[in-house]
Amino acid sequence: MIGKLSGIIDNFGSDHILLDVGGVGYLVHCSPRTLQTAGQKGDPCSLLIDTHVREDAINLYGFKDAMEQQWFRLLTSVQGVGARVGMAILGTVPIERLGFAIISGDKAAIQATDGVGPKLAVRIVTELKDKAGKIDLQISVPKTSGKAETPAGIDNDAVSALVNLGYAKSDAFAAVLAAKQKSDNDNLSEIIRVALKELSA
Repeated sequence: MIGKLSGIIDNFGSDHILLDVGGVGYLVHCSPRTLQTAGQKGDPCSLLIDTHVREDAINLYGFKDAMEQQWFRLLTSVQGVGARVGMAILGTVPIERLGFAIISGDKAAIQATDGVGPKLAVRIVTELKDKAGKIDLQISVPKTSGKAETPAGIDNDAVSALVNLGYAKSDAFAAVLAAKQKSDNDNLSEIIRVALKELSA
């Protein structure tokens, strides 16, 4: 089982990289995020690999970082989400916002992916809501910042206030997170003020 490949980028496709590893070309399917950050033709590249073996094919799926790989594995654990659909979701909803979309129940964001209908979007949100937090996507200021975490009730109130103003839940979650990282003041009105500034940027 291949877990990682390091080599030289030989070529790009619309959804894959041809990676030359010691003279052997590996076709690795990648998300748009990985394709955009992997480098240019001729550059060295290292990818984490998930190997999917079927009766008629062996497919390699590559990721620039463990976070995206974790999300791919989590998405494909849901019945009806194959590797291709999992990659498509990663291409539609950036991983920086995917957790917020799932936690907030934003089915529309997931359903924007080709191949994901209403029922599958509901299943993804429902099955992954509790698991999403395990990939460090809770609304909390990173501990390295030195700030104390804001009480969850204030977080929820801030998100609810933004939703009531017409913003999508996933956008509200992302804005509140950004506000908490930028502001030293943890009171509700300040968080909402900074979050609104983020949303209008």
